[in-house]
Amino acid sequence: MRIVVFGAGAIGGVIGARLFQHDYDVTLVARGDNFRALSRSGLRLETSDEDITLKVPVIESASELSLGSNDVVILTVKSQDTRGALTDLADSVPPDVAIVCAQNGVENERVALRMFANVYGVCVMCPATHLTPGVVQANSAPISGLLDVGRWPRGHDERATALAAALSDATFQSIVRDDIARWKWGKLLMNLNNAVQAVCGTDEPATELSRRAVKEGVDVLEAAGIVFVGREEDRARRGDLLTTSSPGTMKRGGGSTWQSLVRGTGAVETDYITGEIVLRGRLHGVATPVNELLQRLVNEMARERRPPGAATEAQVLAQLDANAAS
Repeated sequence: MRIVVFGAGAIGGVIGARLFQHDYDVTLVARGDNFRALSRSGLRLETSDEDITLKVPVIESASELSLGSNDVVILTVKSQDTRGALTDLADSVPPDVAIVCAQNGVENERVALRMFANVYGVCVMCPATHLTPGVVQANSAPISGLLDVGRWPRGHDERATALAAALSDATFQSIVRDDIARWKWGKLLMNLNNAVQAVCGTDEPATELSRRAVKEGVDVLEAAGIVFVGREEDRARRGDLLTTSSPGTMKRGGGSTWQSLVRGTGAVETDYITGEIVLRGRLHGVATPVNELLQRLVNEMARERRPPGAATEAQVLAQLDANAAS
């Protein structure tokens, strides 16, 4: 089984590095400055135990791939880049190749199913950081992350089992799940805090704003009849398996959206996380003022290439109150 990791940022970089370290046939797909750094110097992996540079094969386009039906593509780009990545793949790989969406949100699998028959979801719980081209941090050790996998939207097969075994062999823990969609919806609720963290920064927790955003999310999913993993079940899955640290040259900061703003990429995946709740709320008649405001603020920050921490929690709550009163 050859494994292509499409997107060599925080999650893709750590997954690719760990699989490569454990002798799996891995190729990374990267772009821009990250591709140039990886092709020139290799992938630098920093953990609490080591700082190592790995010469993982890297390409810039799926047109350079030669894959068979038994091979696997793990998609780790941000959701706003999924359609472009899949279009690139559709022109280059067999239609029955496995497309594995190790991404936040639940829209990526739907997009993939329009182009490929064998689509899998991964519920990603993997503290990782990517702020510098060619460098990633695995912020948890000895287990790098929890990467449960299943066919989308339900079921499992031999490929899911084989992929879970490979990931579990490479410092992750991976369980094959028949209900992976339920786990990804639960993860989406947790990821609503990404927008809060992006707007308010990481110096002080914006507890009330996060609570309100998640409450709206729960109300929306319940109104839509969408089943999701609850907080207690999620806690039981995590247990004490993940431990965070800030090894090497980079200090552990925030999650994926926070990191996108720090890197000044100009785009974030908020429309596919916070915006998913806004969309479902509009479809099912549930008001989502908190998530609507957060979605707008984060997108403005991304377009203007502003760093995280544009407003305090008190300022955002005050704006919500003013919006409600107008």
